[in-house]
Amino acid sequence: MSWGTELWDQFDNLEKHTQWGIDVLEKYIKFVKERTEIELSYAKQLRNLSKKYQPKKNSKEEEEYRYTSTRAFLATLNEMNDYAGQHEVISENMTSLITVELTRYVQELKQERKSHFHDGRKAQQHIETCWKQLEASKRRFERDCKEADRAQQYFEKMDADINVTKADVEKARQQAQLRHQMAEDSKAEYSSTLQKFNSEQHEHYYTHIPNIFQKIQEMEERRIVRIGESMKTFAEVDRQVIPIIGKCLDEITKAAESVDHKNDSQMVIEAFKSGFEPPGDVDFEDFTQPMKRTVSESSLSNSRGDGKSEPKFGSKSKGKLWPFIKKNKLMSLLTSPHQPPPPPPASASPSAVPNGPQSPKQQKEPLSHRFNEFMTSKPKIHCFRSLKRGLSLKLGAGPEDFSNLPPEQRRKKLQQKVDELNRDIQKEMDSRDALTKMKDVYIKNPQMGDAASVDHRLAELGQNIEKLRLEVQKFEGWLAEVEGRLPARSEQPRRQSGVYEAQNASGVNSCAQDRESPDGSYTEEQSQETEMKVPATDFDDEFDDEEPLPTIGTCKALYTFEGQNEGTISVAEGEMLYVIEEDKGDGWTRIRRNEDEEGYVPTSYVEVYLDKNAKDVHKPLQKISE
Repeated sequence: MSWGTELWDQFDNLEKHTQWGIDVLEKYIKFVKERTEIELSYAKQLRNLSKKYQPKKNSKEEEEYRYTSTRAFLATLNEMNDYAGQHEVISENMTSLITVELTRYVQELKQERKSHFHDGRKAQQHIETCWKQLEASKRRFERDCKEADRAQQYFEKMDADINVTKADVEKARQQAQLRHQMAEDSKAEYSSTLQKFNSEQHEHYYTHIPNIFQKIQEMEERRIVRIGESMKTFAEVDRQVIPIIGKCLDEITKAAESVDHKNDSQMVIEAFKSGFEPPGDVDFEDFTQPMKRTVSESSLSNSRGDGKSEPKFGSKSKGKLWPFIKKNKLMSLLTSPHQPPPPPPASASPSAVPNGPQSPKQQKEPLSHRFNEFMTSKPKIHCFRSLKRGLSLKLGAGPEDFSNLPPEQRRKKLQQKVDELNRDIQKEMDSRDALTKMKDVYIKNPQMGDAASVDHRLAELGQNIEKLRLEVQKFEGWLAEVEGRLPARSEQPRRQSGVYEAQNASGVNSCAQDRESPDGSYTEEQSQETEMKVPATDFDDEFDDEEPLPTIGTCKALYTFEGQNEGTISVAEGEMLYVIEEDKGDGWTRIRRNEDEEGYVPTSYVEVYLDKNAKDVHKPLQKISE
């Protein structure tokens, strides 16, 4: 089966067919190119999708990915990123193995096709030229034969006419002979041309055209084979990434199977466990006895005269009823004066003094009512937001020993701090070892550097390591206290009783639309107040070791003040004292005489000298001349 023998007369159709084959090949190249663009677009969208749901660094989302379910989701995102990478591989391989190769092959194919059909046209032109030569020789031979016949007839006519001279007859005979000779020559030429044409035609149809058509056939068959191989490569490129895609899907399945609901539940406990026990039962309060009110075990006004030896407020043997109340706020509520300060002796009313406080519009309800209302009411979300804002303003980053956290959370924070410090120590030790080796090299080879140049840096590293070790010891001591490995210090009950001391104190202010008193406690504007005294029981002992507030200035007493209410302090005219808390707008300033004596005095009774730098509480007060 050969195009040269079977299609010897279909030159034009073969030319059209081969051009159609090239068009098909170019169409397939365009198809593959669009497929690669789709793969790239799909991979890009998958990567963007994976990136969109990745947790942001140093954010709350990153902390949430410690649970098995969220870790499985993170593994899914990572595997989807790898999955997208395989689609990029598909695009790259199709581009390099199919699109680029076929594009180059199409150019070669066009050149080869052009060459073959040029040879075919040249052969056709040659046979057509031979045919024209044969036709010309044939027409010449035919013309010469006719001329010879006419010359012969004319000679015979002249020879038969008696009236024609002999010379005319001879001339006619010579002319006839000449025409016969020319006819013979044309015959010989025509015969030769005919033989040559037949030979050329035979060679054209049986040699040249079959060879050219055979080459065209081979070219077309190579094109067909090549497009088939490209289609096979198209499938193989996909098949090559199937195992890797399968591994990605297997990893996603494995991550999904690793989800452990029990473990996640335990992690929730570890994350939010406070370490406290639930509050005990509330005792019955008998209001039928007017002389003495029976107070429950968990009441704030626990009487010292009950004769019962109660455990410490922050001990683990008894549940806490107010875990959200900050200790400082609680003590301020119990010890600060709950009435307007008296006007100075020379004033007719408190408002007559420029810095005198305004008297409250109404009296306030008992503290026990307010605490009961706080414990029974549901906190609102905006209250805790206000709590957080107030906390950040008042406490900053929180205490260094994390005493504002529940015991369990405090233990975790301390352990994290110890681990972080140990890592820092290891880094510093590695740097020191590297510098030590460098110094040894400098000592052995002085031309490489001065060994004394690293001594200063080694000394700095040694100091840093020592500081970090001291920090580790400090935090390990606190950690040992929490875990019970060491005897609890006197400060420990204060830390335990101050659970969440940075939380709901400011939240109460936002929820109840309260205003803050000078000691940081919260009083209601539209409520009545009754005086409530708390006896100095074991409850008070819990706060004996509380760290004193830093001084913010000094003050001079303008008048003598007798502090008769709970939380106030008596001062003499002209006495110099420390200021530890400014007037918050209710007319009271908190002052300190020494380490053991501090309290509130009316702001209008003292002249305050604030200092930008806080003073040391143990520094003796300097005398100021009047």
